[in-house]
Amino acid sequence: MHPHEHPETLLTDPSYARAAWVTHALTAAGFQAFFAGGCVRDLLLGRTPDDYDVATSATPEEVTALFTTLGRKTLAVGAHFGVILVFDEPTEYSSNSQAEAIEVATYRYDGAYTDGRRPDAVRFSLDPREDVLRRDFTINGMLLDPTRFERDRNLDAAVLDLVGGREDLDAGVIRAIGDPSLRFEEDRLRMLRAVRFAARLGFRIDDRTFHAIQTHAHAVTTVSCERIREELTRMLTEGGARRAFELLDASGLLAVILPEAIKLHGVEQPPEFHPEGDVWVHTMFLLERLPPAPSPTLAWAALLHDIGKPATFQPPQNPGDRIRFNGHVEVGVRIAEVILPRLRFSREDTEQIISLIKNHMRFGDVIRMKRSTLTRFLRMPRFEEHLALHWLDCMACHGMLGSYEYARQAFEAAPVEDLRPALLVTGRDLIAAGYRPGPDFKKMLEAAEDAQLEGTIHTTHEGLTLLRDHFQQR
Repeated sequence: MHPHEHPETLLTDPSYARAAWVTHALTAAGFQAFFAGGCVRDLLLGRTPDDYDVATSATPEEVTALFTTLGRKTLAVGAHFGVILVFDEPTEYSSNSQAEAIEVATYRYDGAYTDGRRPDAVRFSLDPREDVLRRDFTINGMLLDPTRFERDRNLDAAVLDLVGGREDLDAGVIRAIGDPSLRFEEDRLRMLRAVRFAARLGFRIDDRTFHAIQTHAHAVTTVSCERIREELTRMLTEGGARRAFELLDASGLLAVILPEAIKLHGVEQPPEFHPEGDVWVHTMFLLERLPPAPSPTLAWAALLHDIGKPATFQPPQNPGDRIRFNGHVEVGVRIAEVILPRLRFSREDTEQIISLIKNHMRFGDVIRMKRSTLTRFLRMPRFEEHLALHWLDCMACHGMLGSYEYARQAFEAAPVEDLRPALLVTGRDLIAAGYRPGPDFKKMLEAAEDAQLEGTIHTTHEGLTLLRDHFQQR
C-alpha cells in the first residue's frame, strides 16, 4: 500500500512509531525535529524505509539529557558529528539492541574535508537549511515533519524541501546538492552512491553530476577498500546490478576500482555456445538475471565467474576450430584471489566465491560423473549457490538447462546421510591395521570413501581389504 493513499497503514507501522515518538519528544521539549535523508525519499516513493534518521536543532548533550530523563538508553556514536543513538528500552547497549535504535543527529555545517571522507570540523546549527545543504543528493536532502503528517494525513504537505528533491524524485534524477565537484571532493564514496541510487531506483544521473563523477573518478582510490566493497556489494544485491556496472564502466569508476572487469569488453566467444556476444555482454546478462536480494557470494561469483577468459582467449587455430579459453577457470581463480583480498573480503566469503568460480564449469560433466564424484560435488558447502550460478550462466547464453535440472534433482533427492555417510574406514582404522601416517594416508582414505559412495564396500573389513590390494602395507 502506498502511504500517500493509506496513511493509516504507515501510522501503525512499529518502525515509524518509534521514530515519530523520538521527534515528538524533541518538539515537546522545544526543539525542531524532522525525519531526514533516505527514509523521507523512500516514504515518498511508497517504499518501506530500512531505518529512520532524525535531524534536530538539539545539541548532542541536549539529546542525551532529554532521553535519559525519559528513561531511554542513549549512545554517542559520533558525538563530534552530533550523532546520538536513542534506544527503545533503557537496557544496556548491545549489538542486538542497536538495530532498535533511532539515530538522532544535530543540524550541522561541515568544515573542510581534507581526507575526502569526513569533515575536519563541524559547527552545530539551529538552521535546517545549513544541515540539508551539506548532504549528498537532492532526493536525500528532504525533511519530513511527522507531527504535520499525523495531523493532515498528507505526506507531501509534511515535507520540507529546500533543495528541489521532490522535483528530482518525480523526474527520476540523481542530482548532487550544489556543486557536484565539491560534494565529491568532500566524500569520494558519494560517486559510488550516485551510481547505486541510480541503478536501484531506475533513475538517471544528472549530466552535470555525471560529468563530475567522470572528472573525479581517479580519486576514488582514496576511499577505503572496505567501503568500496560494501558499495559494490550493495549494487550487486539491491537490484539493478547490470545497470550499476554499466554506469560504473561509463563513468570511469570501474577502471579504477576493478580494472580486471574492464578487460571483459570485446573478448569474443564461440557463437555456437554464446550467441549473446562477448564476455562483458555475457556477464551483464548474468547480473541482469540475479534473483531479488541474492547472497553477496553468489552475486560476486556471477560478476567474476569468467574473469579469467581475457587472459586465456585463443582464436580458432584451423578450419572447423572455434574460439577457446583453455584454463580460464584456473586463471580466473588466481585473478579472484587477488581481487577479493584487495577488497578485504572475509575468509569465509572469499572461500565461497572462489569455490563458485572454480567449480562453475563442472556442471558440463555432471551427467557422466561417477556416483562418488557426483556425491562429493553435491555436498559442497552451500551447493544451492552453485546451482544458482549455473542457472544464471546458462540463461545468459544458450539457455540449455539439462545439466542444471539433473544436478538439481539429484541434490534435492539425496538425503543428508547419503551425501555424508558415516565413514567405514577412518584414520584410526588404518593405524590399527598397521599403516603408518604419511603422504598416502589421505589418498587411502579418499579411495575408501569413494568405494563406499560407489557401493562397492559395505564394511570396514571390506574397505581395508580393498586398500591392501591398492596400497603398500607397512
